Formats: sequence, C-alpha cells, structure tokens
Amino acid sequence: MTDVHATIDRLVRPIADWPEPGVTFRDITPLLGDADALAAVVDAMVDLAGEVGSIDAVLGIEARGFIFGPAIALRLGAGFVPVRKVGKLPADSLSTSYDLEYGSATLEMHVDALRPGARVLVVDDVLATGGTMEAAADLVTQAGGSVAGNLVMIELAPLGGVERLSPVGCVAVRTY
Repeated sequence: MTDVHATIDRLVRPIADWPEPGVTFRDITPLLGDADALAAVVDAMVDLAGEVGSIDAVLGIEARGFIFGPAIALRLGAGFVPVRKVGKLPADSLSTSYDLEYGSATLEMHVDALRPGARVLVVDDVLATGGTMEAAADLVTQAGGSVAGNLVMIELAPLGGVERLSPVGCVAVRTY
C-alpha cells in the first residue's frame, strides 16, 4: 500500500484557496492521466472494498465518484448507481440537501435505482467534512437500501468527515 500512497502523494496536487479562500482542493487530474497510477488506485480501492463484504451496487457521487465507481463495480460484480447534482436526472428522483465546507448542495438519485434491501458501497474521490457522503447515505435509505460501506481514495482526517458516517465509517486508500 505504501507504493500507492507514494503515487497519490506525487500525483494529487493540492490547490490552495480554491474554489474559495481557506479551502484546499485536491486535484486528481494528474493521477487520472497516468494509466499505471489510475490502475494502482483502482486496485487499492477494490482491495479495501473487500472489507465491506458482499454488495449489490456501487453508488458513485458526481462527478469524480463517476470515475472510480464503475471500475470498482465491474471488478466487484455489482451494478453502478450514479448520484447526480440537482436537475440532472431525467426520471422520477429522490433528493436530499446538505451543507459543504463552503456552501450547500442537493443530490438526486432515481427512485428505482436500488432494489429494496440492497447493500450499497458509496464511492467518491475525497472525504472532507462528510456531508456529501452523508447525503448519499440518506438517498440510499430513502430508496430502501442500506449503506454497507463508504470508500474514498483520500480522507482529509482533520476535517472530521468519518465521524459523520458512523456507524459504517469510511475506508480510504490514503489519509492526510
């Protein structure tokens, strides 16, 4: 795992004061542009997903959860469910609003995206304050499913997001 840690450290660049002063954005685009690095991160995420047990679906949060989620879902033999920003889904949708470290937002998921009782793995790139993943969990619950686990490439531990995801918590490839 230390090799993938070094890869993340080398290729994920922090951008200070973006999108607003006081926020440090983690830009994963250099990592995404390196096929070997991307494969190593997906492999590490799939390995960590094994801690969750069997799942029925991988839920990816727009937009960067769409990058990792389908690859992980395919490797785990599960379906993929996109969670989108408000107004992006064409059919009847569930919605939930939440606060970010720099504002608020609303997420939506199709009403029929999960079967009742589905065990879901929620995937995103970065866990910061936990609001986005908590909102995704709310959508899973509204749809009659349960969150089996939360998985990210990077956790920003000082922001305390993992505490919001109790009792399931979150596993991360790399923690800062």
